[in-house]
Amino acid sequence: MVGAITTIEPKRLQIGTSRSMSNNLAGQLAGIIAVQRSGEPGYDNSNFWIRGISTFGGSRSPLILVDGVERSLDNMDPEEIESFSILKDAAASAVYGVRGANGVILINTKRGKVGKPNVSARFEQGITSPVQLPKFVGAADYLEVMNSIREERGEQGLYSKERIENIRNHTDPDLYPDVNWLDAVLRDKAGNSRANVSVNGGSDILRYSLVTSYYREGGLIERDEKQAWNSSSRLNRYNVRSNVDINVSPTTLFRLNIGGYLQDRTRAPQSVDELFQEAFTIPPYVHPTIYSSGEIPRTPQRTNPWALATQRGYERISASKIESLFAVEQDLSFWFKGLKARGLFSFDRYSNTSVVRSKSPDYYNPAIGRDENGKLKLVIDSYGQEFLGYEKNSDWGDKSMYLEGAINYVQSFGGHNVEGMFLYNQRNYDNGDLLPYRNQGIAGRFSYNYSNRYIGEFNFGYNGSENFAPGKRYGFFPSFALGWYISEELFMEHLKNTFSKIKLRGSYGLVGNDKLDGRRFAYITTINETGGYSWGLNNDFKRSGRMEGDQGNSGLTWETVAKSNIGFELGLWKALEFQLDLFHEDRKNIFMQRRSIPGSSGFTNAPWANFGRVNNKGIDMSLELNKQLNPNLFLSVRSTFTYALNKILEQDEPSAVIGTSRSSTGKPIGQLFGFIDEGLFTDADFSDIANGTLRSDIPRHTFGPVRPGDIRYRDLNGDGVVDALDRTAIGGTEDPQIVFGFGSNLRYKAVDFGFFFQGVSRTYRIIGGSNFIPGSANGAMGNIFDNVSDRWTLDNPRQDVFYPRLSDYQSANNNLASTWWLRDMSFVRLRNIEVGYSLPSKILDHLAIRNFRIFLRGNNLLTVSDFKLWDPELGVNNGMRYPIMKSVSMGLELNFK
Repeated sequence: MVGAITTIEPKRLQIGTSRSMSNNLAGQLAGIIAVQRSGEPGYDNSNFWIRGISTFGGSRSPLILVDGVERSLDNMDPEEIESFSILKDAAASAVYGVRGANGVILINTKRGKVGKPNVSARFEQGITSPVQLPKFVGAADYLEVMNSIREERGEQGLYSKERIENIRNHTDPDLYPDVNWLDAVLRDKAGNSRANVSVNGGSDILRYSLVTSYYREGGLIERDEKQAWNSSSRLNRYNVRSNVDINVSPTTLFRLNIGGYLQDRTRAPQSVDELFQEAFTIPPYVHPTIYSSGEIPRTPQRTNPWALATQRGYERISASKIESLFAVEQDLSFWFKGLKARGLFSFDRYSNTSVVRSKSPDYYNPAIGRDENGKLKLVIDSYGQEFLGYEKNSDWGDKSMYLEGAINYVQSFGGHNVEGMFLYNQRNYDNGDLLPYRNQGIAGRFSYNYSNRYIGEFNFGYNGSENFAPGKRYGFFPSFALGWYISEELFMEHLKNTFSKIKLRGSYGLVGNDKLDGRRFAYITTINETGGYSWGLNNDFKRSGRMEGDQGNSGLTWETVAKSNIGFELGLWKALEFQLDLFHEDRKNIFMQRRSIPGSSGFTNAPWANFGRVNNKGIDMSLELNKQLNPNLFLSVRSTFTYALNKILEQDEPSAVIGTSRSSTGKPIGQLFGFIDEGLFTDADFSDIANGTLRSDIPRHTFGPVRPGDIRYRDLNGDGVVDALDRTAIGGTEDPQIVFGFGSNLRYKAVDFGFFFQGVSRTYRIIGGSNFIPGSANGAMGNIFDNVSDRWTLDNPRQDVFYPRLSDYQSANNNLASTWWLRDMSFVRLRNIEVGYSLPSKILDHLAIRNFRIFLRGNNLLTVSDFKLWDPELGVNNGMRYPIMKSVSMGLELNFK
C-alpha cells in the first residue's frame, strides 16, 4: 500500500453519545478537519473535510462509500461498521475519478464469519446538558444599565428606582417581571439512550450478519404540561442492517446487503434557530412568560419566546431510508490463475414527510397595572385559535441506482507481486430536480512490488458527467505512486526487533470534480421571461416577453486537482507506530461566475467559466503506542495532528479591488474581513467633544457620529477618511486550520480506563450583530451579557474593556466588523472519559456469557478556551443557537457464548 490512507478501529467511533457519527471524527483520524456547529437533535451533524477546503466553487465534502456505494454516514450506527478508512491522496482516490477530488471515506459494514451464532448486545443511557449557555443580566441590572447610558449624557434615567427595586424584590412578577428567556424555553437536562443487538455466524456455504439499533434523544426545549400535546424536541431512530454471503458454488459468491433506518422527530412548529433568536431579542423586563391569571402577553410586533416554544402546537417529521446491494463475485482461476470478476448493483431510496399541528394562542398587550379589585389591566393584542390546525407536508426525497463491474488480477512470480484491476461504474441520482444527475466511467489500477520492498502503482479514472457539453463530458485522471520498505532490506535484518517498519512513499496525480455550484448545464444558453408589456385604453391587453438569460459556455470542463503527497511511516519495537504526510493540492478550473466583465459587454447576467484556482497544502500525522506492559497491564496512547492551509490564487476580482487591502486573492477561502481598530477615542482626539468634531490630524470616520469611548479605526489607504475602502483581512477563517487529538487507554486485569481530548486552532469569529451591544435598541430589544460591567464609561475610560461606549441607539461605527470584535475560537475539549469493569469469566461461565462489561462515560465534560461567552464551536456570532451537549452515561456490553 503506497497511498495516504488512515484507518481507525470502529469501536473508537463509539466514544460519543450523539446521534451523528460525524461528531466522533474530529481528532480521531489524521487528515480530518471537523467542527460541530449545533447540538439540535437531527441537525447536529458535523461539517468535515479531508485535508481541509480546497475550493470556493462546488462541493467541498468528501466522497463517502458504504460497501462501495455513495451514501451518508450521519445516520449509521457505529455498531454496523467493520472497517473505516480515509483515502487522502491521488493514488488512493484516483480510481474514483470525478467523485474523489475531496478525498474518500471507505466504510465496510460487518459480514458474517464461519462459526456458530455470535450474539452481542449493548445498551447505554445518558443524561445530557448544555456544554455552555450565554449568561445574561437580570431585569433590574438591565434597567440600571439603560439609566446609566442616559445619565452619562447628562440626562435623567427612564426607569425609576422604585420600579427597579420592585423587580429586584419580586414585588409583583406580573407587573415587574424578571425573565431569563433562555431559562424559560430550555430545560436544565435531557437524556439519550442507545441500544443495539448483533448476530453473526454461518457456515462455509452461508454466512450472515445482522445488526439492529435504537437511538433516542430528548431535547432541551421546554413544554407546557397543561397542554395535551408535547412540543418539546425529541428524536427516535431505528436502524437495521443485514448482510448475507452465499457460496452458490466453490468459485461463485453471492452477496446481499439490506440496510436502512427510520427516524422520527418532534419539535415546535417553527425552527429552533428562530426560537433562540427571539429569546435573545426580548428583554427580561417587558412581560412575564404568562400572567398568573393565565393570559399570554407579548409586545406588539414582537413575540413571546415561551409561547413560541410551548403554545403553538407541534410538528412531527418522519424520515426513512432503505439501502440495498446485490453483488456476485466469480473466481476465474480455473481459466486464468489469479483472475476474479465482480458485478454489483445497488438502489437506495430516501423519503421525508411531516405533519404540522399548530395554532396561535390569544395574545395580550403587557399589563399597565391593576384595577381596584387587584385584577390586571389587560388589552387583547390578537385573537388566536382554540384548536390545533392540520397540515401535511412531504418532499421528493431522493433515490439512486448504482452499477459496477470489475475484474481483478493478483499473482506472484517468485519475488515479483503483481496486482491489476479494471472497473466500470455508472450512477443515476434523482432528487426531484428537472433531470436526474448521472455519471459513468471506467477506472484501472496496476501495482507491482518486488520482495515487499519496492512498490510502484499506477491508477487512472476516465469519467463522464452529463453536466458538460458533448465532447467535454469525459475526463482522464491518472496518478502514480512509489514506495520503499526500508525495513525489509537485508541490511536492516539485524534491527528488526527495533525497527518493525520504515517506509517511504510518494504519489502524484489528478482527480476531478463535476459538482459545480451555481448553475447546472451551464453550456446551454437560457431564455428568461420579462415582465411583458401592456397596451390599450386601460392597458387591457398584455403579452409576456422573453429575454436572454445566462449565456452558455460550451467550453466548460472539469474542476481538476493536482495532488502530491510524501509520506513516512515508522514502527518501533512492534509497539509504536508513527505516520507523517506532507501534501500539496493545486485546484484549477474552478467553476465560478465572472466578476470583472464590464456591464457594457451586454450580458444580462455575468457568464460562468472555469476560472478559479486554489492552492492547499499542509501536514497530517499520527502516533500510536500499544504495549502489553505485563500479563495484567496494557497501555495504549494515541495522538493525531492535522494542519491545512489554503490560498485563493485566482477568482477574477474586479480591477478596483485587486491590489487593495480589500482583495481576498492570496487569502484563505472564507477569510474574515473588517476594519483594524486602534483602540477607543479619547477626549484628546476631539477638537469639539460636544459636536463630535475630531482633530484635523485624525482621519474622519464616516459611519455615523463618534464620541470619546467609540472605536477608532485605521485609515489603511491614507486618504484621511475611514470608509468601506479601509476594510482588510483580519484574523483568519471560521473553519479551523488545525485539528488535533490525544488520548490514552489503560487496562489492568478487569478494569479499564480511557480518555480522549480533541481541539482546534487557527479558527476565528467576528462576534456581534443586531442588538449585541447593550442598549442598542433603547432597551426595546436585546438581552445584555453578564460581562456588561466591562465597558467604557466616563468614570472608567480604559482601553482594554470589552464594550466601547454604550448608547441607546444602534451605533453604526461601533457595530462594524473589526478586530475589536474578532475572537480566537480555539479550544481543547475532553471528548470522552470512560471507566469500565469486566466481570470475571468464572462468574460468566455459569451464565453462558462470554463477556460482560459495565462502564461509566462522560462526553464533552471539560472545555478550555480563551473565549468565555458561549461554546466557541457553535456556528453563530451571538451565542444564540441550540447548544452542543455534554453527557454522563452508564452502559453495559454483553457477548453470549
